[in-house]
Amino acid sequence: MKKRALTLGLDFGTNSVRALLVDVANGGELATAVHAYDTGKEGIILDSSDPNLARQNPAGYVRGTEAVVRSLLAEARRADRSFDPAQIIGIGVDTTGSTPIPVDNTGTPLSFQKRFKNNPNAQAWLWKDHTSFAEASLITELAAREHPEYLAKCGGTYSSEWFLSKIFHCLRVDPAVFDAASSWVECCDFIPGLLTGITDPLVMKRSRCAAGHKAMFSDSWGGLPAEEFLSKLDPKLGRLRRRLYGKSYTSDSIAGKLTPQWGGRLHLPAGIPVAVGAFDAHLGAVGSGVRPGRLIKIIGTSTCDIAVWPNTEPLADIPGLCGIVDGSVLPGCFGLEAGQSAVGDIFNWFVSTIRPGGAAKGSHKALTARAAELRPGESGLLALDWNNGNRTILVDQRLTGLLLGQTLHTTPGEIYRALIEATAFGALTIINRFEEYGVKISEVINCGGIAEKNTLLMQIYADATGREMKIARSSQTCALGSAIAGAVVAGKAKGGYDDFVEAQAAMCGIKARTFRPNRANRGVYRELHKLYSQLHDSFGTRPGSGKLHNVMKDLLAIRDRQRKGG
Repeated sequence: MKKRALTLGLDFGTNSVRALLVDVANGGELATAVHAYDTGKEGIILDSSDPNLARQNPAGYVRGTEAVVRSLLAEARRADRSFDPAQIIGIGVDTTGSTPIPVDNTGTPLSFQKRFKNNPNAQAWLWKDHTSFAEASLITELAAREHPEYLAKCGGTYSSEWFLSKIFHCLRVDPAVFDAASSWVECCDFIPGLLTGITDPLVMKRSRCAAGHKAMFSDSWGGLPAEEFLSKLDPKLGRLRRRLYGKSYTSDSIAGKLTPQWGGRLHLPAGIPVAVGAFDAHLGAVGSGVRPGRLIKIIGTSTCDIAVWPNTEPLADIPGLCGIVDGSVLPGCFGLEAGQSAVGDIFNWFVSTIRPGGAAKGSHKALTARAAELRPGESGLLALDWNNGNRTILVDQRLTGLLLGQTLHTTPGEIYRALIEATAFGALTIINRFEEYGVKISEVINCGGIAEKNTLLMQIYADATGREMKIARSSQTCALGSAIAGAVVAGKAKGGYDDFVEAQAAMCGIKARTFRPNRANRGVYRELHKLYSQLHDSFGTRPGSGKLHNVMKDLLAIRDRQRKGG
């Protein structure tokens, strides 16, 4: 009888770490476990004086890894008495990103040192940290003048969410932390390094996904941006380049093998191969069955929209994307990343901060029910989905949200629906940008808790985009994608697979229920989208027809000035 082969996927999200145990033969999910981070507000270190700051404690990743895997194994034993940890043939890891961590020369986070323990600049700089918007602008301006090729593959604009802008901001605001850091590592590199004992920043295998999408890395210009280029931003930044990395690896590569120490802590056999890490959305796309022509929408606090394109076929540079990187999702394909900086976060803000109608009337469930009673356009409201900036296609984190059309009769349910519709129009803007540059989207697969639970949102997305909305079979696609990477690095000889395509064919699937566009609703949403596009261009672009490009940024400038005492 053939021995059952299982793989372990670890998914380090914004608020918690999740573990998933998967049957390699058919993608069956034997057990799952979740462990919430134990530092900060829902795992995030915040600063009430700076809404752009969002950090995370790397110690929470370490404690979370041990706790979640032990819980997973206990759950697996309850689910199946025949389960044996020896059946686990591979481990994969995904994390948020860009979430860089300042480390010493052994790869230990600076926040583990007593002198930096309470310094947020020594913690992990979470993906949603936007404190480096000024530095991102400087990087963009210099690259546009001297190295436009650096920007061509990341949409023409470098973001405050990304690796180099965050490091540059640390240098400018906290030189002590910058000087103490031997290097910086992405969270998706830190975890595999931890598990395999390969923590030296100059030795650990760095993720192609993180390097290409967030650090302007490409073999065509020798890896990271040139030392001379970085030195023009600051000489210290230029010198740091030598202490970062010169090579990147795709997630079908082995980062190393589970050490005896971590095997003991996790109650797993030592020697299990661990895949090179990647970002959650990119491996979520793998777990959703991404392939050419199929767009994957990972809908959560924010969204990431992932597509792939064969690297043997011509592909134009696409303005406003978060990156076009060879091998970042599937080896042999360019990975194309787009997304929205806030989706679920917008709905949570309305429910948790505005609190319309109190706990009973202002819950997500109650507001969704009220919103479902409305026809498209009935509320007279229109919103912009920029409450956390715009990731795609404007790549501008200094943009803010907008709600237009309120009257003295406007209800919370009407506002809630307008917020959902705004995110749907943002999704359509991204699809249109892909197709404008020749990347045909023939199918849309959604994943994440919101896609699974909120049928109203899925129907609005179908109506607003004019496309059928399908949902991935697994509710844990990011962790499943990591488990697929574990199956690939294990290899066929151990019961795994030779490549991602083969593994996806066996381990991925789509739910039976789909959401098709309603023809009548589609017509109304076409009208509303034209108005959305007017707001989008007027507030978001300098040549916008409304010439309102300065308004949001002036408001932010006033806010920042007043918070500092006027």
